[in-house]
Order: sequence, then C-alpha cells, then structure tokens
Amino acid sequence: MAQTLEVIVFDVNETLSDMSPIAERFVEAGAPAYMAKLWFATLLRDGFALAATGDAARFADIGTEILTGLLEAAGVADPEGTARRLASSVADLPLHPDVPDAIRALRATGYRLVTLTNGAAQVAENLFAMAGLRGEFEQLLSVEDAPAWKPHPSSYRYAAQRCGVREQEMLLVAAHPWDIHGAARGGLRTAWVNRAGAPYPSYLARPEATVTSLAQLPSALAGTS
Repeated sequence: MAQTLEVIVFDVNETLSDMSPIAERFVEAGAPAYMAKLWFATLLRDGFALAATGDAARFADIGTEILTGLLEAAGVADPEGTARRLASSVADLPLHPDVPDAIRALRATGYRLVTLTNGAAQVAENLFAMAGLRGEFEQLLSVEDAPAWKPHPSSYRYAAQRCGVREQEMLLVAAHPWDIHGAARGGLRTAWVNRAGAPYPSYLARPEATVTSLAQLPSALAGTS
C-alpha cells in the first residue's frame, strides 16, 4: 500500500463488546428476547435519520425513549424505569473473547489504537477498564463530540482530526457493513469483523480486509502498511 497505516479505529458496540447477553436481560425484565435486536436496530435507524438531516441526539436518550415505547407495548411493568435500566446495561457488557489478545498484539506492533463509537465514551472506558485494556488505547472517541453519528463522513473526519492524521492513514475495524461503507466513503481503509459468517451486502463499499475473528487482524494487516 502506498499510504502508511498509522491509526486503527475500532467501533465498540458489537465489534468489541458482546451484546448477546442483552437478550437474556430483556427476558428477565418480562420482554421477549427478540426485542433486544429490534431495539438496537430501531435505535440505529433513528440515529442515522438524525445524522442524514444534520441533527444529533445522544445514544442513551434515543435508546431509552425507543425502548420505553417497546416495553409499554409489550405490557412490561414500569416501562420507563425498565427501559433506563436495560439501556444503561450496555455499559457492563463483556468483550468478545477474541478481543484482548488481538488488541495487545496490534498495540505491540506499533499501531496507534483509538475507538469511535455512536454511544458514550464512558461505555468504552468501563469496558476496557474492566478488561485491563484501557492503557492500550490512545483515545476513546464518541460521536457525541462530532458533528454527526457514523456513518456520516463528518464523524470519521472528526476522528482523523483528533488523531492528527489524514483519513487515508486510518483503518476502521467494525462488525457493521454500514460502518465499513461510511468509513470507506470517508477515505479510511477498512476491515470487517464477520464473526457470524454473514454475506457482505453487495450494495455497500467492500472492506479492504475481512476476518472472522479479531485474532486474524494482525496477520491480515502484516505487510499492508
């Protein structure tokens, strides 16, 4: 590659954090398990709608309001309080098992590591502090401080400015094709983490690299920077 890779930018929710326990928490609260995925997808939809129109709102605020309506329709007791509790539980999810060793390996190779999340930076702080990984990351960035949510180009531009590099010197690592597409259109290099073995959407910009585990990323990047 002609362009040197300086900074690896990680998405947080689902890419690094394992969100599968959320479904069990919904069941414990009296809601169907499928509602966890419905909630997260609806949250992203409305965040994207705001970004597309030049507006923004906090991840937690959108998520709590959407979830309150879903729980109320499902007949869950105290929907507003339960929604706040379930939405805030995103902050104490575990990392995927493949994350810690891969992060340490990438940092040892000399890459600068940062995160860029549509959620709050504090969620990433908690996640990495519990795993003993906070020191591996140079910065934990959130779109709450950017003009718009990912995948709006301004979010990736914000990350590049904060890191003092050009977009072409950054690689976004994400489990979401929409994030890969946005980053690619914003000038970043990209790597898709496809743990589920899903097909990549043909209508989105394709990733430069695809891995089925974050453990494969160091070797996938070897010789490309």
